[in-house]
Amino acid sequence: MRVSWVGGAVAVGLLLAGCGGAGDGTGDGTARLTISANAVAGGKNAEEAAWIEEWVIPRFEQEQAARGVEVSVSFEPSGVDDEQYKTKTALDLQAGAGPDIITLDGIWVGEFAQAGYIEPLDAAQLAWDGWEHIPEAVRQLAGFEGELYGIPWGTDGRVLYYHKGLFAEAGLPTDWQPRSWEDILAAGRALAALDEVIPIQLNGGTAMGEATTMQGVLPLLAGAGAPIHDGARWLGAGPELEAVLGLYADVYGGGLGDPLLQQEAQGRDKSFQRFAEGRVGILAEGDYLWRGVLDPDSGTAPMADRDTAVGYAKIPALTPGAGAGGQDFVSMSGGSVRVLNPAGDHPELAFELLAFMNSAEALQAAMDGQDARITARTDVNEIVLAGDPMLSFVADEVLPLTFYRPPLAEYPQVSLLLQEATARVISGTDPVTAARTYQDALTEVVGGAEHIAGR
Repeated sequence: MRVSWVGGAVAVGLLLAGCGGAGDGTGDGTARLTISANAVAGGKNAEEAAWIEEWVIPRFEQEQAARGVEVSVSFEPSGVDDEQYKTKTALDLQAGAGPDIITLDGIWVGEFAQAGYIEPLDAAQLAWDGWEHIPEAVRQLAGFEGELYGIPWGTDGRVLYYHKGLFAEAGLPTDWQPRSWEDILAAGRALAALDEVIPIQLNGGTAMGEATTMQGVLPLLAGAGAPIHDGARWLGAGPELEAVLGLYADVYGGGLGDPLLQQEAQGRDKSFQRFAEGRVGILAEGDYLWRGVLDPDSGTAPMADRDTAVGYAKIPALTPGAGAGGQDFVSMSGGSVRVLNPAGDHPELAFELLAFMNSAEALQAAMDGQDARITARTDVNEIVLAGDPMLSFVADEVLPLTFYRPPLAEYPQVSLLLQEATARVISGTDPVTAARTYQDALTEVVGGAEHIAGR
């Protein structure tokens, strides 16, 4: 078994993590539990912090008291960079300390599991009645090597956005749903006839960072039939990656995208602004574009007519049925997971708190008064997203067919290699050469050719 980066600094972990295990008890018979999240009042993720402190803790303590169980729950806030939060959490768990319930980015789950810092849920925890409201695809946000390590609570999805006004002007249907990559290119070619319009914005290159991988390469790879990691090996240079890079070549070598925009530090933000101004026809993005960028009231590139001017469609496979698992459509999602500290003194009570935090009542309370967001639970989404057809579309149509990034320590380096491969193609390198250059670098990152599938 590989040991992840978080397993290296044992001495440092013991110094920083503090003494004692999680979930200490008191002398008067009261059980103590602690919740942590990268959230703090008046700062980062302040709404989450307020929900935990003002709703979750008092409600749970009251419910337990009514059952004759004395429990005292505290919140350990944080408001730092995600990597700092990750490091501190890893060091705590490494030392057998830390909070009882911990919020992790879903992409960290495998890394923490490999290091032995978190453990799979047991049979009783898997019998929780809330699982029936979390789609199988969404459960994988908390999964690693066939096991579930926690409960996902928030997620998202990737789609193709399109500008209905531009589509109408180009003679395209305003209820567009492409069923192949060729359908996307055909729409792009029609949009190319319009003056001062970028037909397709497909994030590429290293300046776009993870947006290139998450909004571009990974959903396309799934659409070509092969996720970036199959559970055993990383995908190397082969027909799937070459097909994806070939699409980048068609878009940027064929005059359907702006290659210079992919090289600018603020290129992604500029693409948002141009879409809002009616200067981009098709844009591949997550639901963040809808709720955080184009929102008429609070968006960074607000569109007063967003609800009528913006269309959205599922991302098609290369051809119908060619997607991973034989799917016609694909997506990629991210999100957060709440996990248990295996060193806790009160594991059963801690899971009761975890389940309570992910109950329908609790998640609805978390959304109360906030902008609509997609949760992991279908029953909650039906209520909190009822007034937003786009987010409802993602929850109902996209999440059941979505995929997640591999939660492995090597992923950030692999992601960068994929970004570099797209940058080469955008600059004119042929897809086959770019794919082989990617695989040469991948071999070093993942420790040898035996960890790579493909050529």
